[in-house]
Amino acid sequence: MTAPRRLASSPFAPPAAPAERNYEVGQRVTHDAHGLGRVVSTSGSTAVTVDFGTKVCHFSLPCASLDVL
Repeated sequence: MTAPRRLASSPFAPPAAPAERNYEVGQRVTHDAHGLGRVVSTSGSTAVTVDFGTKVCHFSLPCASLDVL
């Protein structure tokens, strides 16, 4: 997918690049839909697995809805 085309005279700032986040095993995180969880494994900077208590989810990175606490 390519970035949307912008006019040079646009009064709006370009969208900010997503922040690079480093996840570590045992780290507490929050997700918009699943709530509070704990990182159980990472695959470098490409994926993270999080245990939310009721379910374990695998996320590809970057994930805008996953925040470090």
